[in-house]
Parts: sequence; C-alpha cells; structure tokens
Amino acid sequence: MNSSTQLVNNPETASVILHNVSKIYHLDAVEVPALTRINLLIRPNRFTVLSGASGSGKTTMLNLIGCIDKPDTGDITVANCRVGELSDDDLSDFRAQNIGFIFQNFNLLPVLSTYENVEYPLLLAGASAKVRGNRVPKLLEAVGLSDKAKNLPGQLSGGQRQRVAIARALTRKPKVVIADEPTANLDSKTGAAILALMRHMAERYQISFIFSSHDREVVRAADDTIFLKDGMIRGIRRKGLESAS
Repeated sequence: MNSSTQLVNNPETASVILHNVSKIYHLDAVEVPALTRINLLIRPNRFTVLSGASGSGKTTMLNLIGCIDKPDTGDITVANCRVGELSDDDLSDFRAQNIGFIFQNFNLLPVLSTYENVEYPLLLAGASAKVRGNRVPKLLEAVGLSDKAKNLPGQLSGGQRQRVAIARALTRKPKVVIADEPTANLDSKTGAAILALMRHMAERYQISFIFSSHDREVVRAADDTIFLKDGMIRGIRRKGLESAS
C-alpha cells in the first residue's frame, strides 16, 4: 500500500478531501472537461501547491475547494464538512468562517486604509468593536505593517499590498487559505519574502495553505505538490512520504 492510499484511509488527517470529483464547463454546444475523476487528500497545516500549465484545472480545483463553485459529480469535504450537503446560504456562511482567500491582484478596497481592509471581513461578520480592536492590530504586527495602518493601498508597494491581503485572509481564523498565484505580480525577492511570511503564518495559526502557481520557488517550498494536466492528476509529491501518482 503506498503512502497516498494510507492517507486516504485516514480522513482525520485531511483538511480537504476530493472524492471522484469532475467538473465540466459548457461553451455554447461544446462541453469542456475542466476536472475529471479527481481523488485527492490535502494534508492539514501544510503548504500544498497545484502545479500545471494554463488550462490544467488548477483554478477550477481552487474554486471547488474554496466553495466558490460546485462539482458536477463527486464529493468534497473541507474542514470535516461535506460542503455539497449545505444550502447556498449555509455554504456562504461556511466559506466566510472557514476559508480565507489571497488573490494575485490583491483585491484590496482602494478607498480603505490598511487597517480598514483587514478589518472589513470582521465588519461583515458583525464582530464587535472590541474583537476588531484586538484582532486587527495583532495581524498587522504579524505581517510587519503596524506602521502602515493608515496608508491606502495606493501608498503601498506590491509586497506590502500582498501582506495586507494575507492579514485580511486570516482575520476570521480560517482553517484553509486559498492562494491563486500569490507571487505572480511580485519580483523574485519580494515573492520569496511573501512566501516566507505565509509559511510563518501557516505554522503560527495552524492553517492549510493551498496555492496554484507556476513559480518554481513556490513549488520548491511546498510540502505537497499536486501535478495537474488536462484536468487530471498526473502525480503527487509529498515531503516526508514516498512519491505517489
């Protein structure tokens, strides 16, 4: 029995499980398979990278894990919840409470300060002023931006904006963070610093980070790498375990 099978037989070791998941998009009368019969276990509190060429299915898989989209067939479990059994309203609540997002283009609100961008998810959740006042400064300190709390996004560098995005993703203490090409718009030095920061935050807050990336440095830093091609898993490399495919 290989290590991949052993992991699948121990679901308590998973932060995400995809079982026989397929997704098809329809372009007029043409069916375009994005993912085909995916079976995957993502280990908790690890860096997991989805690697593959454009069109391999990385973004589709992130959208399914992030509960932004739904599979056509199969089951997905995130943070011990079978998300396919949730109503749309419950799914929205689950996503807000358990999943954080970091975007390639940062997606910060330009009219809000650094502090206000990080605070915003807590405002949407109805958190008290006391909770916000306790949580936000700690996160800004953790990402090294306490001195930029009043700055607008336009007054920050690309690396600083991504640090704001990381802090914002962690405000509600998610169990999983989804990051779509998080270093793509950064130079190599800044990208390496952001990668180190995310690693530190993952360890500090015990969070599973799931990336899509073409960046060799991101892949090199991964605990687990999932190799995708044409909507199928072509290989899995897990540090500390024998390779599986």
